[in-house]
Amino acid sequence: MAGQLNPHLLLAVPLAPLAGSVIAGLLGTKFFGNLVGRKVSHTATILGVLVAFIISCMTLSAVMEGATYNATLYQWMQVAGLKLEVGFLVDSLTAMMMCVVTFVSLMVHIYTIGYMQEDEGYNRFFSYISLFTFSMLMLVMSNNFLQLFFGWEAVGLVSYLLIGFWYTKPTAIYANMKAFLVNRVGDFGFILGIGLLLAYAGSMDYAEVFAKREELTKILLPGTDWMLITVACICLFIGAMGKSAQFPLHVWLPDSMEGPTPISALIHAATMVTAGIFMVSRMSPLFELSDTALSFILVIGAITALFMGFLGIIQNDIKRVVAYSTLSQLGYMTVALGASAYSVAVFHLMTHAFFKALLFLAAGSVIIGMHHDQDIRNMGGLRKYMPITWITSLLGSLALIGTPFFSGFYSKDSIIEAVQASHLAGAGFAQFAVLVGVFVTAFYSFRMYFLVFHGKENFGHAHAHHDHHDEEEDDHGHHGLAPGQKPHESPWVVTLPLVLLAIPSVIIGFFAIEPMLFGDFFKGVIFVDEAHHAMEELTHEFHGPLAMALHAFTSPPFWLALGGVVTSYVFYMLKPEWPTAIKKNVGAIYTLLDNKYYMDRFNEIVFAGGARLLGGGLWNIGDKGLIDGLIVNGSAKLVGWLSRGVRLLQTGYLYHYAFVMILGVLGFLSYFMFPFMFPLAK
Repeated sequence: MAGQLNPHLLLAVPLAPLAGSVIAGLLGTKFFGNLVGRKVSHTATILGVLVAFIISCMTLSAVMEGATYNATLYQWMQVAGLKLEVGFLVDSLTAMMMCVVTFVSLMVHIYTIGYMQEDEGYNRFFSYISLFTFSMLMLVMSNNFLQLFFGWEAVGLVSYLLIGFWYTKPTAIYANMKAFLVNRVGDFGFILGIGLLLAYAGSMDYAEVFAKREELTKILLPGTDWMLITVACICLFIGAMGKSAQFPLHVWLPDSMEGPTPISALIHAATMVTAGIFMVSRMSPLFELSDTALSFILVIGAITALFMGFLGIIQNDIKRVVAYSTLSQLGYMTVALGASAYSVAVFHLMTHAFFKALLFLAAGSVIIGMHHDQDIRNMGGLRKYMPITWITSLLGSLALIGTPFFSGFYSKDSIIEAVQASHLAGAGFAQFAVLVGVFVTAFYSFRMYFLVFHGKENFGHAHAHHDHHDEEEDDHGHHGLAPGQKPHESPWVVTLPLVLLAIPSVIIGFFAIEPMLFGDFFKGVIFVDEAHHAMEELTHEFHGPLAMALHAFTSPPFWLALGGVVTSYVFYMLKPEWPTAIKKNVGAIYTLLDNKYYMDRFNEIVFAGGARLLGGGLWNIGDKGLIDGLIVNGSAKLVGWLSRGVRLLQTGYLYHYAFVMILGVLGFLSYFMFPFMFPLAK
């Protein structure tokens, strides 16, 4: 079915989750008197996301047969020739993102029924996650920068509400404010980039801006010798650094674990953190014009991929281990963008969405079984108590470390090969980072896996470890299993999404790599300049998914991953005293990692401290000194001083007033008679 897609069906994709959100958020909360119960709320929201998923699958099928859509649905206003519109651009990139977002969101919605069943904010949570889905769909379906920015800010706003969902917890309030403020830093760069393109291209429509790409390469930023397109692309990428948590704007993402586990999966799998990757891929016609911007992206991604992985090694909170793996994998995607392998980055975005959502939801299942204890040191031996959670976690971990034939292998290995083929500045460091990151990822992933599902049973002890990040500490008094208690498998509404997510985590890479990377799936959607040869070299080396997987058993990434798994097994199953000894001998390194490279401390002292210092100076000098002291109080004092002076003249004696009148008359006469009496003086 080639041709034009149905705009009414496309409009239903974002509006169906929005309708569910409105029903649960208005009719299901105290504000409107709880007119509907929990069953109606979760049914309405799940049905809305299900409708969006079905239409998204239909759209993807039609797009693969040649159908597209790019049109304005609504014109908000027109100002001096500038059109502010709402419109959809649906091509292969958009259709793929629509399917991934709606499928992962659907799994999270179903999972939430079991995970949040005891929470008082049940209906409110369903409303938030459906609103989040609506926001992300508006972002990926946009055909102009205005709507892109609307979706961009909307996912940031709803993530603020979700991270701080338990608003009575001080740590949750701190985390959502931190996420909000850090993202505002990135968004400032993002809107500057949009503003530059608008100023010099004269439009906010993607197609119209891309059509003027050659003209933009000839323009310098006024007052500098910098290429305008380079500055604009770097500004756009700064926005991506905030949303996709790239160094140094990554600090918000680990703390976002203060939110409930379902939203951790939704934020970190297919929605908010991938918005930056999607945006840069959509803007590939612009980024391909600047090698400087691409090198900047390459280096930032490499730093994130490597150094955030190191932090995952020392984490004891099960959700934070998975969160740091998200940071590292986002770094891999960003490296692919910098190497001009946009399709590879999007491919890894897709595979990562499935296995990372699986790992987060599996972590939530473990948390349920452990009675909301999140410390992996208090676990062990859960394999026999939680078999479905165990096997799905194992599959997700194998996909994460890039095991041949698993979905993560095809996308991750393609990124490593693309970086090796890149000749941009910083490619050498990026190649080193992604290779070392393979070992690091395998080590911390299977450290968590072994400590949780194998080895000695450490739960049910009176002197268990206590992590400071137990997610529901203020809402549920007791954490962990009491002596004699045993873990149990989660209900079917929790395990069913795990099974459904495990399937694409294993097989989708095998079937999708050829059309997405080497076929025509992204033809006419993603643009790569002839000067960048990474994808061309990958095409020459690809001989099918089966041959690629078989060849991988002799490649360095496979042996690095295997080395990471074996090392973690030896350290935590055979010789558990070794990590303790190493920790004592490298105390300075451990302290550095434990303090997250002191980035939070740096931000607290430099930026927060600087803001307090600047704010204090403005308050003392500007507010107290200038406004209150000089303008307000100073004017009042001046009036008082003048009043006291004038009051001395009001004696109440008639002859005083008569004398003043005589002086006044004399003054007037002197003023007017002086020119006549002394004409020469004039």
